[in-house]
Amino acid sequence: MGIHYDVGRKSRADVQGKPSKFHFIIIKPTHYDDEGYPIQWLRSAIPSNTLACLYGLAEDCQNRNVLGDSVELKLHSYDETNRRVKPERIARMVRKDGGSALIALAGVQSNQFPRALDLARQFRALDIQVCIGGFHISGCVSMLPEIPQQIIDAQNEGISFFAGEAENQRLDEVLEDALHGTLKPLYNFMNDLPNLDSQPDPILPQKHIIRTAGSHSSFDLGRGCPYQCSFCTIINVQGRKSRSRSADDVERIIRRNYAQGINRFFITDDNFARNKDWEALFDRIIDLRQNHGFNIKFIIQVDTLCHRIDRFIEKACAAGVTRVFIGLENINPDNLLAAKKRQNKITEYREMLQEWRAHGATTYAGYILGFPSDTRESILRDIEIIKKELPLDLLEFFYLTPLPGSEDHLNLYRKNIWMDEDLNKYDLNHRVAHHDKMSDEEWENVYLEAWMTYYSPEHIETVLRRAATHPKGRPSNKLFLMLFFYLMVKLEGVHPLEGGFFRLKYRKDRRSSLPLESPFAFYSKYFAEIISKSMSYLKEGSRYYWLYYKLLKAPDRKSYSDTALQKSSDEEEEGLRLYKDTAGGEAAVEKKKKAQALRDRVAAKKVGAQYN
Repeated sequence: MGIHYDVGRKSRADVQGKPSKFHFIIIKPTHYDDEGYPIQWLRSAIPSNTLACLYGLAEDCQNRNVLGDSVELKLHSYDETNRRVKPERIARMVRKDGGSALIALAGVQSNQFPRALDLARQFRALDIQVCIGGFHISGCVSMLPEIPQQIIDAQNEGISFFAGEAENQRLDEVLEDALHGTLKPLYNFMNDLPNLDSQPDPILPQKHIIRTAGSHSSFDLGRGCPYQCSFCTIINVQGRKSRSRSADDVERIIRRNYAQGINRFFITDDNFARNKDWEALFDRIIDLRQNHGFNIKFIIQVDTLCHRIDRFIEKACAAGVTRVFIGLENINPDNLLAAKKRQNKITEYREMLQEWRAHGATTYAGYILGFPSDTRESILRDIEIIKKELPLDLLEFFYLTPLPGSEDHLNLYRKNIWMDEDLNKYDLNHRVAHHDKMSDEEWENVYLEAWMTYYSPEHIETVLRRAATHPKGRPSNKLFLMLFFYLMVKLEGVHPLEGGFFRLKYRKDRRSSLPLESPFAFYSKYFAEIISKSMSYLKEGSRYYWLYYKLLKAPDRKSYSDTALQKSSDEEEEGLRLYKDTAGGEAAVEKKKKAQALRDRVAAKKVGAQYN
């Protein structure tokens, strides 16, 4: 059940007598591939947290009868990454059932905005109200001096927008306005970020979860980040102050999901290590696992200093964290400083990754290509350093992208420097700006080279050999994940975060700015693509799984070691290429030495004071 509030007002629906049914239809749109077809899968990889949050808020509105006792609020939800959205069919459903409707296009990122607009216009042509919300709208409202023309044009077509977060019963106002046909052009809550404690639960019906790989669900336990990374939109959309759900909230969310057979979760906090209540949240989850028999596991996202928080990694793994995504971003201190990512210390990377590995967690890291001092040679050199000296499992690459809502975007906007006008490309998997040292072609080529270099057969074998030496290493799982990442890029041409299983395409869903292909051209190409990809999947899978079975039988599988796994002395550590060959590496080592010497002096004074 959702949490109930005494709203202290009477709905206008009770007073004016509106239709007996109102359909609230929540859609998380996907975005288009390079040929203009929505990226959809039979099973998508990542569940939508925004969809879960908004569905939970809508369920709460339903429980509180916010539209009045005479109006039945009916909820419908679609994740377009794994379910086709047909506006005509939805309109027929509404007409057949009776009443009116509001389409909420939720969690719309910049790359999804063109698809969201296409859907919105189709619904408006069917005389159904539409409101679009998400990071693109919120980022533009929070950072730009004026609303982009695309949004103004859409408002003139009767499309409404929502900036900010919908908690604190803000959804009530939108639903009531939609019921009466008086939607505002813009609902702007960017200057009033809500507390999350005791808000309605993020929840999705089981029918959504079974459409994701591994039947994972997702929820957020906190929002906001204290750091100042110039490429990040989080800090300007969700703020820099940590806002957290309570331990009671997380228990209730888990219990509700567990009751419908869901026990695998992605906690979507951008940086869970900076959630001010992380320990209380982990303690409650540990209690559910150890004292109530809950077989639950989690994926979380953290920063590179999480290991400096006392017992954070230990408690995370005790709470069931088996995979952790780390914002590594780069191994060049000068690049990190240029992006205002001062919290990342490359001198901490090895210790942090080794500690996660010691606790049996699979580590992912994001790595950005295109910082000011990057060249093709430096990028490929740094990837080789990572492969040899950091015990990292999966690495995923991103273009440095000026996302609307980030400081980088605002700076280019103010200077009138070229950025690609096609928002569909702002998925971190396409180049949308120019680089000072690399040509456009060189930057695009090295981006693909980076993927193929890290996921080379030799390095996949290295990661598997490292995993096989640990009792919780799960080499078979790591092989599956590495193959998934590698093949999404190589065969599907999409970033793994947008990947899935068995690509679906529909001829009539093509982007409105592109011509509709003939049935013969479309289906012949699509079926040929299915056959070709299936053969490639079989070939690549057989190749690597044969390698895996050979590894299992290797007599030295438990004794394997390499530089990345070894604990090093200070002198050995300073001799690593991580510090010798990277821009600013040696300076970072000297800075760490000074900081440690200062800590040692402080500690010595404290000991001396105790004896005096």
